[in-house]
Amino acid sequence: MSHHCTDDQRSARDGNLSELATGSATTNAVAIVATLDTKGREASYLADIIEACGRKTILIDVGTNRDDGDKQADAKAPTELLKQIAERTRSKVGDLVGSGMISAIVGVAGGRGSAVFGEVVSELPYGFPKLLVSSARPALLAELATHSDIILYPTLVDLFGINVFTTRVLENAGRAIAATHYAPVKLGRDKKIVAITAFGVTTPAANQCAARLADACVDAIVFPANGAGGRKMEQLIAAGEFDAVIDLTTTELADEIVGGTASAGPDRLKAASRQKIPQVIAPGAVDMVNFGLPSSVPDQFRGRQFYAHTPYTTLMRTTASENASIGRLTAERLSRAKGPAMVLWPAKGVSDYDRQGGIFYDPDADKAWLDAVKEHLSAHVVVRDLNCHINDGEFAEAAAAWILEQLTQEGSSHADV
Repeated sequence: MSHHCTDDQRSARDGNLSELATGSATTNAVAIVATLDTKGREASYLADIIEACGRKTILIDVGTNRDDGDKQADAKAPTELLKQIAERTRSKVGDLVGSGMISAIVGVAGGRGSAVFGEVVSELPYGFPKLLVSSARPALLAELATHSDIILYPTLVDLFGINVFTTRVLENAGRAIAATHYAPVKLGRDKKIVAITAFGVTTPAANQCAARLADACVDAIVFPANGAGGRKMEQLIAAGEFDAVIDLTTTELADEIVGGTASAGPDRLKAASRQKIPQVIAPGAVDMVNFGLPSSVPDQFRGRQFYAHTPYTTLMRTTASENASIGRLTAERLSRAKGPAMVLWPAKGVSDYDRQGGIFYDPDADKAWLDAVKEHLSAHVVVRDLNCHINDGEFAEAAAAWILEQLTQEGSSHADV
């Protein structure tokens, strides 16, 4: 194939995108975001693949080699310039989505371009097809994955034109994005929806909660408490997508406090309180902090208790002092709740590894979490102690029953339209 960017396509820079979009009858197209000064051949080849699949394309240039009249570009710091390009492009892409001109987006990038692409798609709806073909370092791609539902196609070779290796990735990516569409549905729903957090070591509790809710005709959406999952859940709660939360697995706070790899950031455990929706909070998996390979564990933790959950996941047992800090943070954030809230405590263990005879069993360390919660929690938040394990049926029943009671009393926060 020999696809070349036309002058009109090359003018689809962040400054001229509105003009191009307005003058085109294209709908349901795929936007291709790339630095055309360095990735123009790859973007052109990708456009060929997508158009061969029957989809139109719109090229969007986010390069810093500017010819759009920004005379001050050369004087700007690279980081500042990239930020400005990303902000303008994000706005224009939002307009294209809103007008129905595009229903999918794909990026072709190296390190800087990948960071820009992450910013450009950061406000697109959950489920909107976003794909990134990138030669960036794995750590950057992993960071992007914690903020958005981007589909990642790592090239593993550098993007220096079209060759036998890059064509394989570009063809796969082009066909994949060409087959995807986004059709937003803005309809009322007749079921309430509850968000639940889970980890492998609290999955039985999550499964039982979901089943109990299903019996009451309430849908459950389960998020993995792995950093990305908690962050996305908070964003969707803030967007009004949920009627209640069963936050069984608050282990991401352990990683935030201690410095593990599964922190969901400083906004964890805040959105439900602001939205005034009912929430149950439990200390699921706060007995552990997450790291990668054993070699990735910081030297400061030498001598601590570890367990290889998988060859790529190393878990470290939290101490009583750390659990007290996690409990205090939990209480401080939960005390801001403007709606019904309850802390549910499982006295016989907070994870599958934290039960009598288990590798992380330490009741005293666990109790430090509860003591700190009770000391710092506002009086309007209920604390309920249960003499069972978090994965026992009694615990799931208590959590789900309380949420169902609150939903019955308050009614759905989503009116049918």
